[in-house]
Amino acid sequence: MKRDVVLVPGLWMPAAAMALLSFRLQSRGYHVDVFPYRGRSPYETNIEALARFSQGKACFVGHSLGGVLILDMLNRHPEIQPDAVVLLGAPVRGCLAGRRFGRARLGRWMMGACRALWDERTARWARSTPLGVVAGTLPIGLARTFGGLPGPNDGVVCVEETTVDGMTGRALVRRGHSMLIVSRQVVGLVERLLASGRFA
Repeated sequence: MKRDVVLVPGLWMPAAAMALLSFRLQSRGYHVDVFPYRGRSPYETNIEALARFSQGKACFVGHSLGGVLILDMLNRHPEIQPDAVVLLGAPVRGCLAGRRFGRARLGRWMMGACRALWDERTARWARSTPLGVVAGTLPIGLARTFGGLPGPNDGVVCVEETTVDGMTGRALVRRGHSMLIVSRQVVGLVERLLASGRFA
């Protein structure tokens, strides 16, 4: 029996950005739906839209802001009971690169209503459902424009910013932020977590 997986792309990413990950999961027997949304729209609107979209779905995989959206939606909607969740390079504890980018007028406009999400904050998972985090460690991305980031990072998000208190586990991969959704290594990790609840 195929399990339903909801994919949620990152900020400024169209649903088509998840096409390769979607194809690879479908080839492994999953039924995949991609949740489209406007990152600049009110965050609360996106949370509720994802909750409606997610009724009856079994698993969730989100990249970047998409991962933040999944975590916040599930924490707000306990009636939605997933089998497994994977967050890819999701800045659930805020994003230093995003805060730096938001200092400029263009950055504030591009981030729209999601700008406040990049402030430092906590991230918690209190369910028994497996939640795995994949974080990149190849520092190639937007942050290089603003002088780099401290500690291991994927060029946009620091590894520490992906930490969810209560997560099942975290896997580090030598990939940049945008490459997480096209990496064969990452899709292997995703499938392992969805199938067994663990990366190892």
